[in-house]
Amino acid sequence: MDGSLRQVKVEMPREKLLKFGASSLSDVELLALFLRTGRRHMNVLSFAQSLLQQFGSLSRLLSADYSQFKDVKGIGNAKYTQLNAIAELARRYYYSRGVEELTLNEPDSVRDFIQSQLTTAEREIFMVIFLDNQHRVIKHCPMFSGTLNHVEVHPREIVREAMKCNAAALILAHNHPSGRAEPSKADRVITERIVKACLFMEIRVLDHLVIGRGEYVSFAERGWI
Repeated sequence: MDGSLRQVKVEMPREKLLKFGASSLSDVELLALFLRTGRRHMNVLSFAQSLLQQFGSLSRLLSADYSQFKDVKGIGNAKYTQLNAIAELARRYYYSRGVEELTLNEPDSVRDFIQSQLTTAEREIFMVIFLDNQHRVIKHCPMFSGTLNHVEVHPREIVREAMKCNAAALILAHNHPSGRAEPSKADRVITERIVKACLFMEIRVLDHLVIGRGEYVSFAERGWI
């Protein structure tokens, strides 16, 4: 009886997806589909729920390194590589889809794209998205890379690149490998310098996103830009 009940529960997310689409599934249900099996005395849905509770969020779970799973029952090499592959597949999906298809009419998609590129980076990366006068994306690129807690940014290089591609506006982004997205004083100072340098060339800085693990801070949302 226990086996049959467990089988019904495993199939529920699959049937729900086929009937209503993947967006109808919760994080637990989606994770259960990828895990496929639970562990002893715990079906796959309960196992998925326990993993999300233990790590705090889907983002933190998928970006966790191998050492963080050493005390997690039910996660061996096979399941760890599967979870790691899911995260990398999502990152590559967003990259292959291309932020060029996105506009600022889809701010959530732009943020998701930036998070997919920066969340798991082990050092600070400063990325710039260049936009035309209708806020369509011209191109995006990581312009500066640094250490675990510092990246040196040169506003003149950003302005030079913006002029080369005839950009009318920019979105700035960088990550905090420590996981905390709260901007530092240095983050605010360099943002002000970039804004001033761009203003001289009539280029608008629309936002600066600081990406942590499972969290972000938008300078525009805080009224800092």
